[in-house]
Amino acid sequence: MFSPLKLLGHCTKAAVLAFRSYDGAAGGRRWRGTGEMPNQRHAMTMARGPIGRRARYLTANSPLAAAAVEAWVSNAVGTGIKPQSAHPDRTVRAAINAAFEGFVDRADADGVLDFYGQQALAFRRMVVDGDVFCALSLDGERGNPLRARLIDAEQVDPSLTHDLPGGARIVAGVEFDSAGRRIAYHVLRDQRELAASFQTIRLPAEMMVHLFKPEIPGQARGISWFAPVLLRAADADALNDAQLMRQKIASLLTGFVVEPNGQPITFDGRPSTDGSAIDASLEPGTMKVLTPGQDVRFSDPADIGSEAIEFIKITAREIAAGLGIPYEVMTGDLTGVNFSSIRAGLIEFRRRVEAIQHTVFVFRFCQPIWQRFVTIAALRGDIDARGFARDPDAFFAVKWITPRREWVDPLKDARAEIEAINAGLMSRREAVASRGWDIEQLDEEIAADHARATRLGLAFAAPHSPIEPTEAQP
Repeated sequence: MFSPLKLLGHCTKAAVLAFRSYDGAAGGRRWRGTGEMPNQRHAMTMARGPIGRRARYLTANSPLAAAAVEAWVSNAVGTGIKPQSAHPDRTVRAAINAAFEGFVDRADADGVLDFYGQQALAFRRMVVDGDVFCALSLDGERGNPLRARLIDAEQVDPSLTHDLPGGARIVAGVEFDSAGRRIAYHVLRDQRELAASFQTIRLPAEMMVHLFKPEIPGQARGISWFAPVLLRAADADALNDAQLMRQKIASLLTGFVVEPNGQPITFDGRPSTDGSAIDASLEPGTMKVLTPGQDVRFSDPADIGSEAIEFIKITAREIAAGLGIPYEVMTGDLTGVNFSSIRAGLIEFRRRVEAIQHTVFVFRFCQPIWQRFVTIAALRGDIDARGFARDPDAFFAVKWITPRREWVDPLKDARAEIEAINAGLMSRREAVASRGWDIEQLDEEIAADHARATRLGLAFAAPHSPIEPTEAQP
């Protein structure tokens, strides 16, 4: 016989079992006071402004925060992520590379940096502010086919959010069509003027490069990389200041002359005429004679203690972990580090750097600028563009060479690479590219060096040569 109460009991029991299966979804006192994020996309849009302002202040005033930013920039960009055309025609490839080399020094519309300096600045602002923009335009004045101007994140109006006719919308200054594609950016007029302007200019998405690290689907703007550690880093900075002041106070050794009857006296032992004590200082080589009954006592400053030092280190390690960099790289503290530990930490960090380089920075910043440059150079006739309209992808093909990475023991790594090449486990091109070089340019330089040495009658150590093949053993 059907029983509603029995069915309700089964449902209640099932609900309780399902509820208790995940501690993260449970209630109770352990979860009281903890925060929740029902919609991360909306929360990110609303929080990016306060987080960005606080991150900018922190990185401008905190040594640890500033070192963390520089660690990311120097490892991810360094002297620049350099392109090498991968066009199948060697002549066209050389022409594209030569044209881009001429663009590098004149890339900045403000005339402050070269293209690789712009890369470093763009990456730095992405880490601190969460995102950065770059406006691309033709440069008719200097004869350069393209110029790029970096735009601060706050200059793309973050307060501009509303719906548009036809299903389009603007979110934090980024305009989307009804299909969710980015079609324009609403940029505030140049804020370098003394009077801030609230007028916006609508720039098509084809003219803009938007660099940020996507974290959730449908994300409109980036958020500062300091978001997970911002509060911890601010507290750690205040803690370091407090400990520094404590040490300064503790270093002030003070002496007190004690009079048995409590009468104030001067430092030479005579009674004070105005009834007040007198401050005095001790100098090296000074000898003071005290009267009978007088005593001298010194202050006993509190020590900072090893526990406080260890706590500061633990906090710094948490900040480094939240920012995705090794503690030793951020602080420069190599205490207790050995070859194996530092190598393991650097390998993991470099994997993370490579992922950011290729999936974020190259894809969202370098590649759009490269394609725009090649397109304009082809239309201007700066390169042999026959076949560009039919197959532009051949002209856009490019290999981005990241900066050379220094290892802990370069001799062992070089020997391991040589053995891998000789065993056929990797190519010379792969080994050379891992050092941040272009193999064609390297081989040409080596050949030129050998020709010059032969012409001048110079003799050096024999270069590495491939192992001669041997007959197969039966």
